[in-house]
Amino acid sequence: MIGTTRKVNTALNTIDFTRLPSQGHKDKNANLNESLIFRLHPELEGKKLIFQIGTSDPERAVQCARMVAADVVGIDVNAGCPKPFSTSGGMGAALLQTPDKLCAILEALVKEIVPEFEIGISVKIRLLETAEKTEALVRKLCATGITGLTIHCRTTPMRPRERAIREQLKMIADICRESGVACLMNGDVENRDQALKLAEEYGTNGGMIAVAAEANSNSENTKYLLGHLVPGKASVYRAIQQSKNYKQLCEHLDHKTLIGQAIEVDEKIGISDKQVEAHKLRQAQAKAEAKAAKKKRKNTENDGGEQKKSRSLESLTQSSTSTEMEATPLTELKSEMTIGA
Repeated sequence: MIGTTRKVNTALNTIDFTRLPSQGHKDKNANLNESLIFRLHPELEGKKLIFQIGTSDPERAVQCARMVAADVVGIDVNAGCPKPFSTSGGMGAALLQTPDKLCAILEALVKEIVPEFEIGISVKIRLLETAEKTEALVRKLCATGITGLTIHCRTTPMRPRERAIREQLKMIADICRESGVACLMNGDVENRDQALKLAEEYGTNGGMIAVAAEANSNSENTKYLLGHLVPGKASVYRAIQQSKNYKQLCEHLDHKTLIGQAIEVDEKIGISDKQVEAHKLRQAQAKAEAKAAKKKRKNTENDGGEQKKSRSLESLTQSSTSTEMEATPLTELKSEMTIGA
């Protein structure tokens, strides 16, 4: 998020956070389309969206949170992700091994973000090796001023296929309640009814559904879903895969009555035929410019080498000429001495 620009998308009535792709280069190419990093709908999501951040530094956590705090109702710190891309940077579950740093991050957010934006700060953690260690950590976290704590009922090495451990859940919920901190459970929660039942059983304020939510994917990625729904041997399958917008999808699927609406949607989200071609042109121009710049750098390096080589040859020639000039008088003198003798 750090490095993005906040923009109001009037076509979709959303708040977009975008930035130019660097593609591994120090200097960003202004001709490329900006990448969408985060999007939210203020009216539909703004009053119930909690933004989770991955961080390992209090100052950067505050910097990131301040960018989105005005558009959300809470900031959550991820201290439970076991994936290497997170833990290798000291984020996610790695913070469970550095509780003082985790507490410092939460305290910084509570101090800097809460008074300014009047939103809550929360944290998501996993179970530690023993119940005693988990209890000690939860008590420390609840003392930082957070308003919520989510406990994933698995240890860091455990994976989703392993059964969630709920034996410590009541203890954690009790500590949170004593501190005035909302407690949510996570791990093997399959639906709303089960979440409510478990919350009543263990005394938590609610539950979080993760893996089970992926089993009920929606239509936010139409092309991806059609790729799974349409048989690979169907004549229209390849055409669907090559489609660039909703208009083309409707044409390939012979939904003529929907083409008008599809064109309107394409225009609003920037993927109409004209916009797609313009995007292709910009990409081609950017690629050509990058290629030309690379060629120019290579030519400059080659010219530098040739100039250096030329200077070396010139120096060598001058040195050789100088030697000959110096040697000539000596030869002539020797000849004269011989003749005179």
